[in-house]
Amino acid sequence: MSTPTPEPSFSPRGAVDLSALNRPQSPPPGEPGGAPTAGGYVVDVTDANFQQVVQDSTKYPVVILLWMPTDQANADLGATLGRLADEYAGRFLLGRVDANAYPQIASAFQPQGVPTVVAVLQGQPLPLFAGAASEEQIRGVLDQVLAAAEQNGVTGRAPAPGGAEESDEPAEEPEEPLPPLHQEAYDAIERDDLEAAETAYSRAITQDPTDAQAVAGLAQVRLMQRTRGADLQQVRTAAADAPADVEAQLAVADMDMLGGKVDDAFDRLLQLMPTADAEGKEKLRARLVDLFEVVGTSDSRVVKARKKMMMYLY
Repeated sequence: MSTPTPEPSFSPRGAVDLSALNRPQSPPPGEPGGAPTAGGYVVDVTDANFQQVVQDSTKYPVVILLWMPTDQANADLGATLGRLADEYAGRFLLGRVDANAYPQIASAFQPQGVPTVVAVLQGQPLPLFAGAASEEQIRGVLDQVLAAAEQNGVTGRAPAPGGAEESDEPAEEPEEPLPPLHQEAYDAIERDDLEAAETAYSRAITQDPTDAQAVAGLAQVRLMQRTRGADLQQVRTAAADAPADVEAQLAVADMDMLGGKVDDAFDRLLQLMPTADAEGKEKLRARLVDLFEVVGTSDSRVVKARKKMMMYLY
């Protein structure tokens, strides 16, 4: 499902190759000669809406464009994808990530350059292609994504411009409002105040230790805190240089989890447990428990990993 392209190296920032800065430049989106602004079935992904876009991929396919909007080649690809998003009328949502403005989001997809296009289905990233591609090639790739989505039960449609999400399912009842502390945490995440979100979820757990949603929310917030500002390339290099170093492996497992590589995150930590000392085993156990909560304790991958963890511990 990919188009052969050159593979530039990662930049020192750890997100993407910045060689695009030396190529012909395009006006900013929305200006004459530039890519169109977001709208319709196209959204600009930011820290505030990234988690929601990923969550929406459980309902309909999401295609992510990692780009530099003012590079001409990037702008051309963005314009083509935008036209196709409108043509497909909600069969997928196009999310555009400005790799310069949001390097941490971009690095979660582990690109080796821009532009790069990645699909997200049920929260899992699926690399599609990097570099330029013709409209015919892109259309073929999108059709494969939609076929894969259908096979996995992801058959909804992205919300129509200015309207409700299209769906063959009967209209759902309005969602119940969130409990006050959950809403407080959600609002804090929206404004990128992770400390306030942590406090709100912790208070909710204190009030009700069986509040599974608060426990999961707290684990997710702490994952975001641990990975905030992390340089993906540096983290991976440190882990490769010290395969037995528990702290280095904990850091890269967090990045794996952030990028949707759930099995990789679990396996990396589980492989260390048999040879780790008592202190190391406890650190690995605690981090695995946190990551189990991020994914959901009933998830089959969590059930399998938990069995392995218990075997190594006892």
